[in-house]
Amino acid sequence: MLESDPNDDWGWEAELARDPDWREQLIAEADGVPIGFVQIIDPAREDGHYWGEVPANLRAIDIWIGEADYPGRGHGTEMMRQALARCFADTAVTAVLIDPLASNVRAHRFYERLGFRFVERRQFGLDDCFVYRLERADWANQSSAGHELASSVSR
Repeated sequence: MLESDPNDDWGWEAELARDPDWREQLIAEADGVPIGFVQIIDPAREDGHYWGEVPANLRAIDIWIGEADYPGRGHGTEMMRQALARCFADTAVTAVLIDPLASNVRAHRFYERLGFRFVERRQFGLDDCFVYRLERADWANQSSAGHELASSVSR
């Protein structure tokens, strides 16, 4: 996880106990083993204002694969496809944001393959990040081009 979030202490024990209506937290499993975590937020309503002033009807996704044996096996792609399907299931959602570290070139390629487009380089606290955005139309076009999206995520 340090590759994706070296400077933040999320206060996991406190955060996992909270259940605000602007956030959804999901555990990803492979063969019954928890391997990752996905967080979907409404960045306009999120109480820490991490994204600053953003318009309504966006979502932002954080994704981690924590077990060393699992990256590079397609799990992250499936996690993102399912998270995106969840985001866009709400017809009001116009786009999804993601903010990998500027130094994480592998993540940039990953998000670009999913259809995300680079928006800007931005500083979030101590983290130098690239902001990417996936528009609903781009997601729909990619989906209709033969990319099957799963409809469920393990909670």
